Amino acid sequence: MIQHTSKLPTVGTTIFTVMSQLAAKEKAINLSQGFPNFPSDPKLIKMVQQALRENYNQYAPMPGATVLREAIAEKMEYLYQRNYNPHTEIVVTAGATQAIYTIISAFVRPNDEVIIFTPAYDCYAPAIEVNGGKVVPIQLQGKEFSVNWDEVRNNINDKTKLMIINTPHNPSGTVLSKTDMHTLSSILENTNIILLSDEVYEHIIFDGAKHESAAIYPKLAARAFITASFGKTFHNTGWKMGYCVAPKELMDEFKKVHQFNVFSVNHPMQIGIGNYLKNPAHYEELPVFFQQKRDYFLNAIKDSRFTWKPAQGTYFQVLSYDAITDELDTEFAKRLTREHKIASIPLSVFNTNKEDHKLLRFCFAKTEETLKQAAEILNRI
Repeated sequence: MIQHTSKLPTVGTTIFTVMSQLAAKEKAINLSQGFPNFPSDPKLIKMVQQALRENYNQYAPMPGATVLREAIAEKMEYLYQRNYNPHTEIVVTAGATQAIYTIISAFVRPNDEVIIFTPAYDCYAPAIEVNGGKVVPIQLQGKEFSVNWDEVRNNINDKTKLMIINTPHNPSGTVLSKTDMHTLSSILENTNIILLSDEVYEHIIFDGAKHESAAIYPKLAARAFITASFGKTFHNTGWKMGYCVAPKELMDEFKKVHQFNVFSVNHPMQIGIGNYLKNPAHYEELPVFFQQKRDYFLNAIKDSRFTWKPAQGTYFQVLSYDAITDELDTEFAKRLTREHKIASIPLSVFNTNKEDHKLLRFCFAKTEETLKQAAEILNRI
C-alpha cells in the first residue's frame, strides 16, 4: 500500500452529496442541493443543438468562444456600466467553481492568508488549503448574517493575499448593500489584496433590490475577479458553464493556470449561450420568476412552526427550527430526511467553527407541485 500524507486531511464528502444521497435512499423530496427540477428554455436548447449541427465540436479558443466573450462584455456594460475587453479580460470556465479554484491557484502561495466570510460556500477553504494558503474566517453575525467590518480590518495584515466575498450569499440568501460595498472599497484601498467576488446569483435578487456587483465600484473593480454561472442563471447546472472577468494584468495570470487546468470548455454550449445572451430579457425576468417561487413557498408554510426572514437573493430560503427542537442542525436535517422525507442543508457545516444557530437551508428552485408537497410535510412537523 502506498504511503502518503493527504494535502486535505480534514476534507470528506461534501454535505451536498451526503444529503442528496440520503434523499435518494429515503425517496425524499430533495430541497438540499441547489439545482432546479424544471427545464431550461427550449430556445436555448435549440441554439446549442444548432451549434452542434454547425460543427462547433472541436476545441474552443482557450479563453472562450468569441461570440460568448463579446456577449458577456456587453452584459457587464449594460448591467454595471463597466467595460471589460472580451479578448483580454474575460474567460469562460467550467462553472464558477473552476474559476474560483483557478484564481486561488494562480495567486495564493504557501502561508498566504485568505479572508472568507462564514458560513461560506464549501469550495473556498479547500482550494486555499491545497495551495498552501491559510484560511482566515470572519463569521457573519447571528441570524442576520451581517458583516463586522471592524473585525475585517483587524484581520488584514501583510500576509493577506486575497479576500472572497459572495453576494447574493449562499447559504444565507442575504445580499451585501451599497454601504457594505463602499466600506469594503475603503478597507481594501492602499492594499495589494485581490478581491474574489463570487456573484453566481447576480440575477436572482428580490423585492426591487439591485445587485451591488464589484464591477460597479471602480476601486473594487480594479482589483477584482468576478465569477458568474450560466448554470444558475439558465437552469442548467449540469452544463457546468461559467465565466470570470478581471483587469488584464490579473487575467493574464489566471490564463496561465486555466490553460493547463481545463484549457477550454464545452464549445457548442458556448456558442448557444453566446447567441442566447443577446436578449437581456432572458436574465432580466429572473428576479420576478424566482421571487414568485420564494413567496409561494413561504406562504405555503406560514402555519408551520418554522420561522424565517425572506431570502433577499439566491434560490435558497433559510428556516429556523428553534421552536421545534434543540437537536443539532446536522442531526435534525438527517432526521427530516429519514422520517419526514424532505432533505435540506444544515448551515453549521459552512461555518469554520461549526457554529449552530438551528438553521436549515431549503432550495425553492422547484416546480410549484414540488414546493406544495414540501410545504405539506413542513407544516406537519
